[in-house]
Amino acid sequence: MFPGAGTLINAVLVLAGGVVGLCIKKGLKPSMQETLMKALGVSTLFIGISGALTGLLTIEGGKLDTTGTMLMILSMVIGTIIGELLRIEDRMNTMAEKVKSMVKVKDEDNRFVEGLVNATLIMCVGAMAIMGALQDGLANDPSVLIAKGILDCIISMIFASTLGVGVLFSVVPLFLYQGAITLLARVIEPLLSAQLTLELTYIGSVLIFVVGYNLIFADRKIKVGNMLPALLIPVIWEVLQWAWSLLPF
Repeated sequence: MFPGAGTLINAVLVLAGGVVGLCIKKGLKPSMQETLMKALGVSTLFIGISGALTGLLTIEGGKLDTTGTMLMILSMVIGTIIGELLRIEDRMNTMAEKVKSMVKVKDEDNRFVEGLVNATLIMCVGAMAIMGALQDGLANDPSVLIAKGILDCIISMIFASTLGVGVLFSVVPLFLYQGAITLLARVIEPLLSAQLTLELTYIGSVLIFVVGYNLIFADRKIKVGNMLPALLIPVIWEVLQWAWSLLPF
């Protein structure tokens, strides 16, 4: 297969799942949609928890220990400050509204933005997206992204059945994100250490946890969009460590 085939298949599976979800949505009563939303929120919470604990917990001498908690806290705090100053969530909402207006999408439940942002976070954040795209670019092996695509298909179907058509548009950032990693694979691979991948995964999982919280407590939402810069802090930390190692003392 050609480089990028994995991302293309992943995107098609997301669209297929989303279309099925929209068809299901039409036959669901509002009370059923609300219950499914809570169930989806609980599931998302546990996806976030499991991903975060995978990176934060270690076994030392037969005992559980924690690692990376300080980096996680600093990433979330500094990233959120940056996001609030840049008003990322407001800008994302504005952009999503423009997209909705351009394509003339009917959004009876006013959940277009919510579906787009939440689905994008869950599908793009994680080791499978990064490592699968790298493998696709370096070895023309899309197997990881195809497996991810099957999972994303199910996620897209469930999200679309509750949040609507905005979920389908998450295929655009997914395609651009994974496609960019695939195209730049030979440049990125030497810079993307196993430790950095782990840090991006567990900090991303914390953001997924926030998505789950928002799905359950819709009336007390956290601006998860403003927390997205948290994913940049581990990268900056890695660069600083590399620069420090070059100093002649």
